[in-house]
Amino acid sequence: MTVRDALNAAMEEEMLRDETVFILGEEVARYNGAYKVTKGLLDKFGERRVVDTPITEMGFAGVAVGAALAGLRPICEFMTFNFAMQAIDQIVNSAGKTYYMSGGNVPCPVVFRGPNGAAAGVAAQHSQDYAAWYGQVPGLKVVSPWSAEDCKGLLKYLHMYSNLCFTPQSAIRDPNPVVFLENEMLYGVSFPMSEAALQDDFLLPIGKAKVEREGSDVTIVAHSKMVTHSLEAAELLAKEGIKAEVINLRSIRPLDIDTIKKSVKKTNRLVTVEGGFPAFSVGSEICAQIVESEAFDYLDAPVERVTGADIPTPYAKNLEDLAFPDTPLIVKVAKRALYRTN
Repeated sequence: MTVRDALNAAMEEEMLRDETVFILGEEVARYNGAYKVTKGLLDKFGERRVVDTPITEMGFAGVAVGAALAGLRPICEFMTFNFAMQAIDQIVNSAGKTYYMSGGNVPCPVVFRGPNGAAAGVAAQHSQDYAAWYGQVPGLKVVSPWSAEDCKGLLKYLHMYSNLCFTPQSAIRDPNPVVFLENEMLYGVSFPMSEAALQDDFLLPIGKAKVEREGSDVTIVAHSKMVTHSLEAAELLAKEGIKAEVINLRSIRPLDIDTIKKSVKKTNRLVTVEGGFPAFSVGSEICAQIVESEAFDYLDAPVERVTGADIPTPYAKNLEDLAFPDTPLIVKVAKRALYRTN
């Protein structure tokens, strides 16, 4: 199943289950979504539940937040999260803080979703990774899925809740606003799906990472598209006798630091991988939490961070290719953490 199909299936299943769930955003209805993620949903649910909006992110994000405060469960699609900067006050202040400021009496169950990070050939204003931006905000939950199974399970739900329940859940039924950061480059990628993931009741909790590959020599932690490169790097390292453990974060906030610490205690080395900028990054936060915890005593080498370049993303392809991590770079850095240079 492709990532696109998994997201579509998750939304359809939730809309069938709960009539308060609806979708709004630019071109989500008649055009079937800019990336065809909402394909067919207008025909199935009609214009009241799949709503085309004007090109005004601040406006329709505000409508989504207001609808959530009124008891509905909107899924607000941004054509790209770069455009969500127009709506950051609605996301951070109106959505992110109301549940807390009301003492848990006014939930805000809105999902902001859409492509995040760099695509290809779209230059600096369309190529930012917002995982660290939104991950810094109390009140928001931030998800950065990789596989089709991640996308379907995380976009759905874990269990029913009361207004004062803070247990990590999946996105659509969560009482808190959830920022769901997809990757445009993964939409058309097919992933194997377990039998459980194909069922309507398949659910994954927000806040739990997954060990995609077990190893004993070095821990590689990644999210979104960088999980693909990390697994490819682990395959290449295995040919040299190096057993890399690859962790798929899935969730940025809450961050499953316990899974990372457990792995570090086993491998004694840590490499973080992301496509975002290096300054104040997800990797920086992981590094800080490891250093501040008991896991620091298990490290046999400094934590290594693999990130995008600290520049606005170039448009020229030859420069763009150099601006983001790839598989050979992860291999190189993992070997450096093991003090191997050849």
